[in-house]
Amino acid sequence: MEKQNLRPIFWEGEALRLLDQRLIPGKKEWFLASNAKDVIFAIREMIVRGAPAIAITGLFGAVLELKKVGSKPSYAEFESLLSRILESRPTAVNLRTALEELKSLFPLHSYDSLPFPEMKRKAEEFAVATYEEDIRNNMTLAEHGLSLFSKTDRKLRILTHCNTGALATAGHGTALGVIRSLHKAGFDLTVYADETRPYLQGARLTAWELKEEGIESYLITDSMAGWAMATQKIDAVIVGVDRVAANGDSANKIGTYPLAIVAKYHGVPFYIAATEKSFDFRIPSGKEIPIEMRTQDEVTRFSFLKKADGTPVLEEGMIAPVDVKALNPSFDVTPADLITAFITERGIVKPQDIRSVFGLRL
Repeated sequence: MEKQNLRPIFWEGEALRLLDQRLIPGKKEWFLASNAKDVIFAIREMIVRGAPAIAITGLFGAVLELKKVGSKPSYAEFESLLSRILESRPTAVNLRTALEELKSLFPLHSYDSLPFPEMKRKAEEFAVATYEEDIRNNMTLAEHGLSLFSKTDRKLRILTHCNTGALATAGHGTALGVIRSLHKAGFDLTVYADETRPYLQGARLTAWELKEEGIESYLITDSMAGWAMATQKIDAVIVGVDRVAANGDSANKIGTYPLAIVAKYHGVPFYIAATEKSFDFRIPSGKEIPIEMRTQDEVTRFSFLKKADGTPVLEEGMIAPVDVKALNPSFDVTPADLITAFITERGIVKPQDIRSVFGLRL
């Protein structure tokens, strides 16, 4: 796979090809989804992950289902389809927003009179447009990110968490997209990538993307972040996000919250890279963000990858006593007062300026 084609999603008209991110870095294999059930499985099992990529995949899942059925579904059946897809990942707002926008294309008052071929065409065009828009927004976001460092030393040390690159989006990435653009702009970069327990997206995916791009990096355990800030002269922390509340509280991969606390203590700027679609203006604070609890097997075993029938992909590898209880919240919420600024396609936005920049009225 060439670097410029580092994309996790390919739409093929009658099927959706997804890079199986559970198998990276060991293998590069593709999962072929031909209906909504396949897409829901792909999202739940993290074959595809990252809020923007999940939203795009969910849209194509709806398109695939519409193409599969022989006749136009009732409005209730259409709503049920979108609800099933939404339930696959409840925390990230991008999926909900995308599905709501798709639904708005087919209002109830005119639903019955709309020819089914036209409905399928409009749904597919919307999914493709959303895919293309995400790439454009990521590129614009990254350009704004460059402005934060234009007057600094060309040698930068950046710490990041989870995976926010091309694999988490339609292409280029958010936080890792900023890092990628800094590298292309000639900055002398060293990136410290948290491994991101328990699913190891940082170790398996971010480290892989950085290697593919030829960016100097070090993989560190999540518990090393404080040491890195104290000893390695970290210039900035840049992470992604799954949902931003109206007040700036932000839900991201578990481990982001303590990282922000450590950054605050050491005086290191803490930036969140996100497109406008990650902002949920309907909830006032992070207290209203639902946190997905995943299986404890991801904490207690190495081989938590499963096939559709529930059997493990790899051999079992216990790292904890049998039957030990484990907690596995996928996300935590970082309070707005720990966030230096958001890097968005609208520019650099401080938490207290969200309302004015996005025209929010609550």
